[in-house]
Amino acid sequence: MSPRLRLRLQFEEGARLGPGKADLLEHIGATGSISAAGRAMKMSYTRAWALVEQMNDTFAEPLVSSARGGAKGGGAQLTEAGTAVLTHYRQLEAAAATAGAPQIAAIEALRKGAHDD
Repeated sequence: MSPRLRLRLQFEEGARLGPGKADLLEHIGATGSISAAGRAMKMSYTRAWALVEQMNDTFAEPLVSSARGGAKGGGAQLTEAGTAVLTHYRQLEAAAATAGAPQIAAIEALRKGAHDD
């Protein structure tokens, strides 16, 4: 397995946006549900909801909007801001991986066992 780059943004007030939250946003967008997104990530609904609340509190506009379940069912969806944050984050990941590929390869070449065939 080749090394992979994992990117985490640390904001001044201590809030973070990293691969786990980005994946959660992606799953919410795909499933329309915080609980289904949490299940897909082997995460409790409580944990998934707490992460959504953290993200909604971090940004000027909520990233996820939700409606409680019940007879008509609930659901969740990414807001326009949520889609934008996820898109920018994924683009940043791709740019960092591309720009850092030579350095990642050089570091991998220096690892123990990298030359064992």
